[in-house]
Amino acid sequence: MLNGKEKICMVVQDSMVKGGIAAVVNGYHGSYLEKDYNIIYVESYKDGGKVTKLLKGICGYIHLAKVLLFNRPDLVHIHSSFGPSFYRKIPFIYMASWAKIPIINHIHGADFDEFYANASGKKKELVRKVYGKCNKLIALSEEWKERLSQIVPTDRIVIIENYSILHEDALCDRLNRPCNNQVLFLGELGRRKGCYDIPNVVKYVAEKLPNIRFILCGSGSEADENAIKKLVYKNRVDNNVVFKGWVRDGEKDKVLREADVFFLPSYNEGMPMAILDAMGYGLPVVSTNTGGISKIVYDKKNGICCNPGDVETMAAGIIELLTDNQKRNDASKASMNIVRNGYSLESHLEKLQELYEEVIHAEAVNRRMINK
Repeated sequence: MLNGKEKICMVVQDSMVKGGIAAVVNGYHGSYLEKDYNIIYVESYKDGGKVTKLLKGICGYIHLAKVLLFNRPDLVHIHSSFGPSFYRKIPFIYMASWAKIPIINHIHGADFDEFYANASGKKKELVRKVYGKCNKLIALSEEWKERLSQIVPTDRIVIIENYSILHEDALCDRLNRPCNNQVLFLGELGRRKGCYDIPNVVKYVAEKLPNIRFILCGSGSEADENAIKKLVYKNRVDNNVVFKGWVRDGEKDKVLREADVFFLPSYNEGMPMAILDAMGYGLPVVSTNTGGISKIVYDKKNGICCNPGDVETMAAGIIELLTDNQKRNDASKASMNIVRNGYSLESHLEKLQELYEEVIHAEAVNRRMINK
């Protein structure tokens, strides 16, 4: 063990940002991670217009510069993704590198092909250069470790899955109440999350269960939201779909408790916090076998896991879970047990602390070798 009060500078999003990165980091607040380490949070991004995002980014760069100059952290832990997030994080990585502070880059990205595999040679070179300045990369699953190994050596990649908070009382209530015929989606409304498939799935399910309700909690671009709503009306299932927008706190807790099945038809994922959140409430899950999902959704055990775009299998799985009380209850209990046995916040933080200690210890050894 280290002395327990090493300084960790963590580059994060504003806590109110919509999405999985903020959800992961928000669980750190008030945890024993903050008791064991001196965590300095540097916010780099917030939702809003271009000017709001630009000003937030500039403030983040200035804040990190002050931390590096006056607080001299032992480690910089950066939460990043692909796309614009990658470019926003480049100055943070370079500043920490120039200050000779070890860097952990926590990769939450999902579309690896667009980001790297199918990118131009120039972009690939930039990605390798930037990631090469990081002492360790955190991958969310074994599949993502394999993908990231195209950029950096595997010994610099550590798997730390996302986590869930257990709500035992929600599972107890679910097992002891009638089925509401409610299917819940949480996330960004767009193609990557499979939302263009949802209207067809609803159509298939509604043919068997006319009173089914799909509760879609999330937001996306105006174009995506309008296109998905048009498909809902085209399939004549508008009475079966509720668009609630982005939910958080008490409203999010309410929809998770009232739902009977969680549905995420994604095409690209890392380790989605939305599924882990749902499983922490004891919800059966119907999803796809992309990214790390198949590590937490076991087909025919705690739900249905099928190929992206297979709307008929998804619909059949939802119908089966809603109409067979025993299967639904067994799947609910299985979801809770999977989280309890391997995806708790405590387990996540233990792995994170082990990585902190490894990186800080290795840096201390390197400095002693240099000073000899």
